[in-house]
Amino acid sequence: MLQFAEPITATVIYPFINKFVRDTGVIQGDERKTGYYAGVIESTFFVAEALTVVYWGRASDYFGRRPILLIGPVGLALSMVGFGLSTNYWSLVVFRCMQGAFNGNIGVSKVVMAEITDSTNVADAFALIPIMWTCGSALGPIIGGLLSQPAKRWPKVFQKLIFFHQFPYYLPCVVSAFIALVSSVIGFIGLKEAGSAFSLPVFRKKKRITAVEQCATPDCTTSLLSGPNEQDYSATSTASTIESAEPEDELRDLAPPPLLSLLTPPVQLTLLVYGFMTFSDMSLQVLRPLIYSTSISLGGLGFDPYRIGTIMGTWGVINAIFTLTCVPMLLRKFGARKIQIFTHFSYVSTLALYPILSYLVRRASGADALVWAVMVIQLTFALTTSASYASIFVLLLESISNRASLGAVNGMAQAVGCITRAIAPTVASSLFSISLERHLAGGHMVFLILFGISVIGLRLTFLLPKRSVVV
Repeated sequence: MLQFAEPITATVIYPFINKFVRDTGVIQGDERKTGYYAGVIESTFFVAEALTVVYWGRASDYFGRRPILLIGPVGLALSMVGFGLSTNYWSLVVFRCMQGAFNGNIGVSKVVMAEITDSTNVADAFALIPIMWTCGSALGPIIGGLLSQPAKRWPKVFQKLIFFHQFPYYLPCVVSAFIALVSSVIGFIGLKEAGSAFSLPVFRKKKRITAVEQCATPDCTTSLLSGPNEQDYSATSTASTIESAEPEDELRDLAPPPLLSLLTPPVQLTLLVYGFMTFSDMSLQVLRPLIYSTSISLGGLGFDPYRIGTIMGTWGVINAIFTLTCVPMLLRKFGARKIQIFTHFSYVSTLALYPILSYLVRRASGADALVWAVMVIQLTFALTTSASYASIFVLLLESISNRASLGAVNGMAQAVGCITRAIAPTVASSLFSISLERHLAGGHMVFLILFGISVIGLRLTFLLPKRSVVV
């Protein structure tokens, strides 16, 4: 339940963020500049998360898991309220950055799950993580689209309340903040302290062996405890296991190998594919609401936040059902490699359809049946994302020769994911604005560039070895 607030607060702004940016006046009336500023807001979330995730994990070692987990939703609630009350662009950036920082501690919840489970139920417990994310990311856009600009949408109820005229996006933000607070209260009542790293003998003697101290270059998702007791505090990793404490001498003997020795050609290729996958996925996630909200005259669809939220929320519900019912079956039937190939093919196809979509919208001066048909095709392709994230970790498992190094390789994968998720929003949205401002390739240069990047990613997937483990 503590994880449920994270995807809601992360996605609730998607339907209205571009309109919010325009309303602050930072673009000075030039709608084509929206992408520059909206992309920065999206990127700061992931940058802040990447910079804080390790420190939240360290704090949980010192102060225990429970207080750190309870702080996160409270911080998310406060930052969401501040976001909704913002009247200028830079306050939006600050509060979005705060959201990312407080979101960084949610990775500790996987450590708690590992500490309270054993080999008989750990798989079932960690299966709940993508379910919570999928459900939360479906609900977030619905809240954002349905409750934004309430004075305009429900004049009989909110028209006379000046507050909602001054702060038209406060209501969805405060509702998501309330959900975060409720999750914190539930955690306060029901969550017991599972333990901390100080319960291990090696910690009591103040001889901690930390992966952070051993890595030449620290990253945002490095495991904090090495050897069999290592714990992954990444907010996006899929599993983490805690073994029973070993004697100090054994811990000292089980120091992990250097990171460079783990970067074998198969691992490098899989990490490269993962980087292209997360970059393409994040770019499309940012471009979708940006294109939907842009005026028809500039090649967008001209949708308001309510319609954007309805579309994204409906897709989110379908995606949740698809993830729960179809993804495991698809992985078993086709294998991780074929799933990854089709995912990258879907990225290429989706980007290729955007110029066609723009042409159809301008020709019809709106969204007619043909426009909606193209949108449905694009959103259907987007359903492959859930399967792609599941398949990439199977591919990582296949790429390593020693299962004992899985934690370190997974940490490197999460570092790659953090970097690409931080870069992609700014790159994609800025390219969108540059394409419109300078009318590059008829305003479609952004799609051509991202199309080329996705083609490279697709080509790399064919180099993956043709083997598959049972999933």
